[in-house]
Amino acid sequence: MNETEFNQAADATLLAIEEAVEALQDEHDIDFEMSSGILTLTFESGSKVIINRQIATSEIWVAARSGGFHLGRKNDDWLCNTTGENLATLLSRVCSEQSGEAVSIRL
Repeated sequence: MNETEFNQAADATLLAIEEAVEALQDEHDIDFEMSSGILTLTFESGSKVIINRQIATSEIWVAARSGGFHLGRKNDDWLCNTTGENLATLLSRVCSEQSGEAVSIRL
């Protein structure tokens, strides 16, 4: 995947995450903010999950209380290099951990 393709895929993914979090507003108090390609999810407790693109490695990175996760694009999905989880599963897990309630992110 070249840089243009990566940026298009990353932009679409970050937008999909925003839309998924916005759809959860009736059930969960999660604020989100996009700035300079960095998406920050903030929970009622003040805890944050940060999602951003890393152009040099063609990855999406997720920073959460439980650690940093690098996800590469494989067969139209973003897969974590260490856990093997796809992005939706990883985000659901870390958001649930940090919010203290079950959160299901659907991308």
